[in-house]
Amino acid sequence: MRRREFIGGLGSAAAWPMVARTQQGERVRRVGALMGWNEGEPEFRSWLTAFIQELTRLGWVDGRNLGVEVRWTNNDNDRTRSLAKELVELRPDAILVGTTAATAAVQRETSTIPIVFSAVPDPVASGFVASFPRPGGNLTGFTNADPAMGGKWLQMIKEIAPGTTRAAAMYNPDGATYADAFLGPFKAAAQSLAMESIITPVRSDTEIEAVIDSLGQDRAGLVILTNAFMGGHRAAVIAAAARNKVPSIFDVPFFPRDGGLLSYGPSFADIFRRAAGYVDRILRGDSPADLPVQAPVEYHLAINLKTAKSFGLNVPNTLLISADEVIE
Repeated sequence: MRRREFIGGLGSAAAWPMVARTQQGERVRRVGALMGWNEGEPEFRSWLTAFIQELTRLGWVDGRNLGVEVRWTNNDNDRTRSLAKELVELRPDAILVGTTAATAAVQRETSTIPIVFSAVPDPVASGFVASFPRPGGNLTGFTNADPAMGGKWLQMIKEIAPGTTRAAAMYNPDGATYADAFLGPFKAAAQSLAMESIITPVRSDTEIEAVIDSLGQDRAGLVILTNAFMGGHRAAVIAAAARNKVPSIFDVPFFPRDGGLLSYGPSFADIFRRAAGYVDRILRGDSPADLPVQAPVEYHLAINLKTAKSFGLNVPNTLLISADEVIE
């Protein structure tokens, strides 16, 4: 079923022409949004809410001068392509996209409509922009990680589980087309820490469980490269990691909240608020080619002490002091 959502409460509403008729004489601008996650997840919906609220603060009011059409891909590749085409055919003034897969799908459909991406780890490696300072073309936006994070995550695993001698980087190759940019720093960090590095692409819960089961046979840690697939399949990761006592790190705090060990990454709500600022500038006449790609400015460290205890790990004070969220 198609979902059409406008700013007011993110509820369903009529199509754009009806909005335009509600306020004669004032032009209604139109924004599409393709969210590359599962609509049923409150965490993901909160990111969209942050975007909507910031647009409202900037003066774009539902039914008066703006209408927003939202689509959720629910981590389905075919659905992503179909919804990207559907949004482009509506000819909005700008499109917000979240995730690499959703951005790639919309990019294939238009070279003219301005696109503001959010939660894209490496937009250069993914072919979305020429460079951070000079994006070029019709895309710009906000990254949710620096490739150097591939090494940072591994260092944090080693800090919380110093006995770790091997580490795997797990990712979904269909969605994480940027993975190579992170795997270089990951391998370099493993070498500097005298650890064996393992690269493990996965495409299903079965493969996730098989990888983690194999890691549990030795003192191994797990770094999970971010993308919508891994977020949607985190239950399998958490269950297998708990069964095998494999220390694991993700980039979003719902991972430790759901029973994972720890997470470290940017504030996605802040990223989406900042994306609203770019959409505002585009609606007022700026070109995406002139808006530099921006990196995260707010980061969040979350640790699940109950999980650490069940793994037999003592969380060092250096991590506890730095933590934004401690789950007990």
